[in-house]
Amino acid sequence: MLLLKSFLYLTTFLTCVLALPSRSHSRHHVPSQYLSARGVDPISCSKGRKAPSPACCVWYEVLDHLQEDLFSGGQCLEEAHEVSLTFHDAIGYSQSLTLQGEWGGGGADGSIMHHLDVEGLFPPNEGMDNIVEAQRSIALRYHVSYADMIQFAGAVGASNCRGAPRLEFLAGRPNSSFPSPEGLLPDVAGSAESILARMADAGFTPNDLVDLLASHSIAAQDDIDKSIPGSPFDSTPYDFDARFFAETLLEGNTWPGDGPHDGEEQSPLAGEFRLHSDYVIARHPETACRWQSFITDQNAMMDRFKEAMSKLAIVGQNRNSLYDCSPIIPIPAPPLAQVVTLPAGKTNEDIQAACSATPFPTLSSDPGAYISGWRFC
Repeated sequence: MLLLKSFLYLTTFLTCVLALPSRSHSRHHVPSQYLSARGVDPISCSKGRKAPSPACCVWYEVLDHLQEDLFSGGQCLEEAHEVSLTFHDAIGYSQSLTLQGEWGGGGADGSIMHHLDVEGLFPPNEGMDNIVEAQRSIALRYHVSYADMIQFAGAVGASNCRGAPRLEFLAGRPNSSFPSPEGLLPDVAGSAESILARMADAGFTPNDLVDLLASHSIAAQDDIDKSIPGSPFDSTPYDFDARFFAETLLEGNTWPGDGPHDGEEQSPLAGEFRLHSDYVIARHPETACRWQSFITDQNAMMDRFKEAMSKLAIVGQNRNSLYDCSPIIPIPAPPLAQVVTLPAGKTNEDIQAACSATPFPTLSSDPGAYISGWRFC
């Protein structure tokens, strides 16, 4: 998922034929030239694949398992959006509690998987148990730490979506943790100020938050409005693109399910769900200009998301004690389009621009009529 599976049908649109085709992960063989260019002598792993360290080879086995069994052959479907779990695990960290001499959480330590019986009862983690248990079984099979498993699955899941950056993956987190304190996950129904304060307490700036929220371009909700599980946050849920940032600024006029619900705002499109947290962050003075900037700069969106995810992945961890297995992460397909357009029937007049420093860009509209009914299947 907020970055949040908690941030995450109506009628299935053409039985989800717009899903990306299955992509064999054999195409993600890491060439030895790539490793040599990084000053690394490549190590041979299974199936002739190369890695920067012998300790990284096991992640090829985990990759094969994830792609075949959890990600439907490497597709960008709802199961691929494991990036939400990386947030739910890592954001359980409080600098202020630590300074007060209290337990402030271990950050990206796998505690949500170690202590699902505790953290699974936190309201923002509702519905996370299936993801956690699926990943736990894989971690146990290959003897990797829960914390590493969560970060690896998030990076692989994102890589299956067209337009996503290739995320960094560092391994070596210990396989031990204590439960996170309750109340450290940002409230999707909260004010922008409360969300920004919670993120700051975990070490993230307002810009970091906007960067992390790029994940909502490939995310959906399941548990806020249970009448429409799988309803996405933008109209191109199989693509990591900037339409999410534009569509969140469209004036809302409909409840896509049986809303309103706590944590929901009116949506501009049938079949599309809008989180209250996304709505207020898109319009807040500290975040509105960063939000708007991504609409015309897909490359910046990709770069900033990668940097923010690298920061998230080491919350509470010592980066120097980890080792780099990033070459194991598949190379995502390039973006379908670099220029954002508005959904059919929508124009710039429907935009609620909030950045006072920069005029909102003029966007063209898709031709024809908008077809509702998006759903992750």
